[in-house]
Amino acid sequence: MRTDRSWMHLPRRLPEYENGVIEFLNASFSKVVVGGQIRCPCKRCKNRYWLRRDEVFDHLKALDFVENYDEWIFHGEEPLQTQLFIEKLDKGVSFMDNTDELLNDTFRNGFEGSTGVEDGLNDEARKFYKLVEDGKQELYPGCKRFSKLSFLIRWLLLNTLHGISNVAFNDLLELLKEMVPEAKNPLNYTDSRNIVKDLGLHYIKIYACPNDCMLFRKENDQADECLKCHTSKWKPCEENQSQKKTRKIPAKVLWYFPLKPRLQQVYLCSKTAEFMTWHADERPKDGYLRHPPDGLAWQKFDSLYPSFASEPRNVRLGLASDGFNPFRTMSVAHSTWPVVLINYNLPPWMFMKLEYFMLSLLIPGPGGPGNNIDVYLQSLVEELKDLWTVGVQTYDKSKDETFTLHAVLAWTISDFPGYSMLSG
Repeated sequence: MRTDRSWMHLPRRLPEYENGVIEFLNASFSKVVVGGQIRCPCKRCKNRYWLRRDEVFDHLKALDFVENYDEWIFHGEEPLQTQLFIEKLDKGVSFMDNTDELLNDTFRNGFEGSTGVEDGLNDEARKFYKLVEDGKQELYPGCKRFSKLSFLIRWLLLNTLHGISNVAFNDLLELLKEMVPEAKNPLNYTDSRNIVKDLGLHYIKIYACPNDCMLFRKENDQADECLKCHTSKWKPCEENQSQKKTRKIPAKVLWYFPLKPRLQQVYLCSKTAEFMTWHADERPKDGYLRHPPDGLAWQKFDSLYPSFASEPRNVRLGLASDGFNPFRTMSVAHSTWPVVLINYNLPPWMFMKLEYFMLSLLIPGPGGPGNNIDVYLQSLVEELKDLWTVGVQTYDKSKDETFTLHAVLAWTISDFPGYSMLSG
């Protein structure tokens, strides 16, 4: 159990407070230390800066702890909920994997699955609902602990956490099949990934020039060096002396998350699908500016493209991007750029919620792409063009019909440095 920390709220001059600070320092320096330093949790540093032990002690004695820092999560301590979970596991309490809860959390408790009698289902929707039905099947007859899908998700999670090779992954699946012949586990790693891919949340890895000149895709997919600067596509690697082989590792990898499946996912939930037309059906139209549809830009676009505006289910998107340092110390110069799409069809109380953001690109560092960000946006631009001209067949759960969904990038959101990059 967590020790009493009421001393954190005592006056700093009392010995109880000083003893508590020493207790905090002992606990912190036994867990997370980088270069002999830890994050300073004083009111001025606010866990942003890394300092030595004596400096942290002086800060805490002079300035006190930052407010509401009773859980030392920046100093190697698990949150209270996680600790309670671990304690229950130690006591033998069993936790069931509930795939239905996972899907309901993903779709904000609005996912109800397929009844099997819908007339308007398209192929993509059938794949998704089939995966949901698989999630309800027992892994083997009489198994109450895992369903087919929950076992697969747990298996892939362990594979990622422990860095299990694909060969070892396949061998373990074969061993499980020999132990429990009735188990409905996938045959191999590729089969496992294909099953999860039907959720529509997969990603594509695209190799990039280390100097941001080009992407190795389409006709240039097999090239080994940049066509502009002639830099190698691969990192320099040492030869394996025992097997006389070299393992090629890409120098830079772009992560691309296709947009079409994510837009289709929105309409597979009946409640979310109904909210997608809120801007046309339920939005107050009293002249006040509460939401982008009330603005002149939205209305001007509707007047220029009435065919697009005639279908309220067509999606208006905003694009936001900025660089950040994914590492915990600011002494390392690194800039990774996520590109996020925002769905403005949703009501004001939904569209800025984190669960409705769509991560489109993850541009790796260590340096920012600068004006070459357009090189990385190629896949997204092509998909947006296709969504504008051709569209994608989408099943609307709320109306039980398949329609052609179109989308448009309405605007971008960024600070001035990011705006200068996005505009070239």
